[in-house]
Amino acid sequence: MARADDIQPISPIGMTLEAFVAACADEGVGAGRAKDAYQAVYRDGIEHAAPAQITPPTIVKRHEEPVNEGVTIKFVQRLPNPEHRLKHRGIDFDDIESVIIPMIGRSGRKTHTLCVSSQVGCAMGCDFCETAQMGLIRSLSAAEIVGQWWAACHLEGIEIDNIVFMGMGEPLDNLDEVLSAIECLTDRSGASIPMANITISTVGRVDGLERIKEQVQKPGWKRLGLALSLNASNDESRSQLMPINNKWNMKDLQRILQELRVVRGGRKIMIEYVLIPGVNDSLTNADELADWMSPFLKDPTRKKAKGHGGLLNVIPYNPRRDSPWPAPTEEQVDRFVDRLVSHGVFVNRRRTKGRDTMAACGQLGTAEIRKRQIVPLTSSSQRD
Repeated sequence: MARADDIQPISPIGMTLEAFVAACADEGVGAGRAKDAYQAVYRDGIEHAAPAQITPPTIVKRHEEPVNEGVTIKFVQRLPNPEHRLKHRGIDFDDIESVIIPMIGRSGRKTHTLCVSSQVGCAMGCDFCETAQMGLIRSLSAAEIVGQWWAACHLEGIEIDNIVFMGMGEPLDNLDEVLSAIECLTDRSGASIPMANITISTVGRVDGLERIKEQVQKPGWKRLGLALSLNASNDESRSQLMPINNKWNMKDLQRILQELRVVRGGRKIMIEYVLIPGVNDSLTNADELADWMSPFLKDPTRKKAKGHGGLLNVIPYNPRRDSPWPAPTEEQVDRFVDRLVSHGVFVNRRRTKGRDTMAACGQLGTAEIRKRQIVPLTSSSQRD
């Protein structure tokens, strides 16, 4: 058995227990000792428990905004990037943003959802989104994704109940690292987040959704949550807002979501619709959206015609910097939602949290590095 002083430190962040035990075995460390070290880092927030050793994430900015359920917290981590293209200007780091959102459910129990980033910036170019204005800087590693959870739990001191991949970046553009991070986050010896409490949100990369369809058929993955950012009621409007629609249109999305619902055993698909005044908020838009949602109004996996297969989240637009559109009024939101409900659509009206601190949906992004050149992705998940 190797002495503690002779062991090369190993960071378990982003690793499952199995992977960490294997790495420790190469250093002559037994499985029991490795497991203790792994749990000390994940459960107790200990930075050094030989052979485990981590470099704590650096939080350089932090913003709080009081809401009815508590306080929404946005924190910014600074990640070292010695290969940064602007190193000659003294920039050798990347900043990423994460948001902790308090929620109180029907039972009255308070929970916290962590909105994590999967990339620095984003290549999708959605016109209404702050992150898209940055362009894509780079993709995050599984360790950098899991590090956001570690920071929320052990630096902010908040127990995280749910994780949503709805921060900076398009998760399906970095799918290999995202799946590795989820595998780590659900490890029962570590973060132990239930698979049902993790949701991946996408702008609609059908190739990535095809891979998700394969993944959720593997043991332990069926309950992974999925959300589609739709944001338009017809192809013409969606293509203007979201360039991805020029490659995979709304019919393509409808098809893959129906297939996903079947392989996931009828688990609901969440459809997200950012309501933008004068763009996608008319009653005609509501009628068109209800028609597109019609295949999801009933769950074909149930023998009895009860329940629904899709939940529509209506999200009042949160203006990005220099936005050409304002936030919708309560009257505009209510009118749109009421029209959808009249068609039998199951609608949830998302409450706005974090708008004042640029922490709300669609507002994450570092202003200082907006409009930098896009860099090519290196993840093997990039398949056009």
